[in-house]
Amino acid sequence: MKHGVTILTDQPWAQSRPMWAATEEMGFDHAWTYDHLIWGGLPDSPWLGGIPTLTAAATLTSRIRLGTAVCAPNFRHPFALLREAQAVHDISGGRFVLGVGTGGDLDSRVLGQAPMTTRERVDRFQEFTGQLLRLRSEDHVSEQGRWFSTDDARTLPAVPDLPVIISANGPRSVRYAARAGDGWMTLGPAAGTLEEWYTGLAGQQKLLDEALAGAGREGADFPRYLMLDAPGSRPDVPFSLSSADFYEEITGRVGELGFTDVITHWPRPSGPYQGGVKVLEEVASRLMARTTRTELA
Repeated sequence: MKHGVTILTDQPWAQSRPMWAATEEMGFDHAWTYDHLIWGGLPDSPWLGGIPTLTAAATLTSRIRLGTAVCAPNFRHPFALLREAQAVHDISGGRFVLGVGTGGDLDSRVLGQAPMTTRERVDRFQEFTGQLLRLRSEDHVSEQGRWFSTDDARTLPAVPDLPVIISANGPRSVRYAARAGDGWMTLGPAAGTLEEWYTGLAGQQKLLDEALAGAGREGADFPRYLMLDAPGSRPDVPFSLSSADFYEEITGRVGELGFTDVITHWPRPSGPYQGGVKVLEEVASRLMARTTRTELA
């Protein structure tokens, strides 16, 4: 299993820069940030753009993979997003991971967009992602969609190795991730208890495996990312970094369910994701020790 850390963009780069550097130095496999105009979890907080932050992180690091969790069509066009992704992928030396998802609707409401039903938002996301994937692999792209269109879009340089990971929680979206994505990311279902969450995750994994088989894709090689923390949908489940022991317990359980990657959050002095950096350091130390033992075995 691979382990990653999400670093929010609510602080100036001078303060978050050491976090990105430390995430790589501690041995984590990937680092992520959100992509919003305003994040509902900190609506009154300062907030910086996700893509520029990842670009800066790419120049600071050399090994760790860097990703969005996630870009959504609420304020983005697939062609404009592709251009930004191409740049970060190039600057990072091919380490960029483009996570995409339906997203919440706060950004779209701020921009004055008309409210949408859940079905419409999923329809729009699938159109957005379908065009994005086509733009990734083709040049001179012309497509007229309900929400997004291009007219002879030039897309060079080609980035066939840029992974597009589809975030999906509901059945329809999980099936779409299996058909179209280079991997799947999920928060898991809303749940009152930890055991209920594990049960829901097992159900999602079964659904994904069935959809992958139906699409003629190999399930064993399909990346499966789990965002460990979602206080809004799991208010009674502790923060994954509440202790190093709890992190080890929870990641062990979800690993048994089939997840290939887990993502926690850099601890903050207050909620959300309130915790201590010492726990993150202890987690990193244990992971490093485990890796060393495996290499020596």
